[in-house]
Amino acid sequence: MLKHFWFCPGKWVIAFLCILVTSATSAGDLSAVNATTEHNARVIRWAHVYEASHPLHIWAKWVSERFYEQTQGRYRIVVYPSSTLGKEGALNQSLSLGTVDIIYTGISFAAQTYSPLGLSELPYMFNDLAHWQRFVQSDTFRDMSAHYTRLADGNRIVGATYYGTRHMTANRAINSIDDIKGLKIRVPGAAVYHILPLSLGAKPSPIAFSEVYLALQQGVVDAQENPLPTIAAKKLYEVQTHINLTGHILGSILTITNQSFLDNLSEADRGVLVTLLQKAATNATQDISEQERELGNWFNEKGIVVHSLDLAPFRQAVHSYLSPRLPQQSQEYYDAIRSL
Repeated sequence: MLKHFWFCPGKWVIAFLCILVTSATSAGDLSAVNATTEHNARVIRWAHVYEASHPLHIWAKWVSERFYEQTQGRYRIVVYPSSTLGKEGALNQSLSLGTVDIIYTGISFAAQTYSPLGLSELPYMFNDLAHWQRFVQSDTFRDMSAHYTRLADGNRIVGATYYGTRHMTANRAINSIDDIKGLKIRVPGAAVYHILPLSLGAKPSPIAFSEVYLALQQGVVDAQENPLPTIAAKKLYEVQTHINLTGHILGSILTITNQSFLDNLSEADRGVLVTLLQKAATNATQDISEQERELGNWFNEKGIVVHSLDLAPFRQAVHSYLSPRLPQQSQEYYDAIRSL
């Protein structure tokens, strides 16, 4: 389970600190913990589930370095990647308890506290990345975030990062809704991911992410959907010949802080940190977007067909499916987001 291990040196005080902080993290974070011990800087704990090579983690480390510099070494942010402090659900609980100070989490997890946030994960909610960016900068998103804070024991959303656009892979090109009807499509367990197959006449098949490759290889399912970086990282192109650019969901990763932790910072330090967190979210969004653009050529070089299609009929089918099923409050937010 744990990918990164680090060794705590001889002194029993440091060893005890290592046990309290975590049993496993990246080697780079050992020096950070030691530095905070030596210089009496306050340790700020930032945890997430993404790999150390992911732009989200790279920019979190950038925040750590800049905040240390700009507070003259009074604070050291230690970033724990790859679920070393727990999976996503546990990290959300830890944030509320104050055992971690900052987390990255998918917006669907925040929607478990305030459900309208999950509207952003509906298929074809956004026309493109620019539309998504207008949303996370809008009064609508600020209003949703304020409701979340009131319900989430004070946890505060301070940034949103674009996580990628989900596309469908299969062993054939998809040119129309008729090409999807009847397909068994692997989806994550959350209900929001079932909407696309259901609205297009396909069969959603919830399967654990760790089992997707084998399920495709053995024909248990006919297709799956994920962002291009995930398709590349998990080598799903080895068992699917076509990547169909359905572009149906633009994912969001939230940066959330514990409000009590923020309140304990001086006004100046709090302003510096929030500014850095928002800058990191913007920069990670740019990196992920650039990575997606580059992957189109990379897949072609691998002999994988990257297939564009007319999305208008798909959008219309999904919106027609959703419209009578949305509660009144959700319908108002839905219309507000769509009109941005």
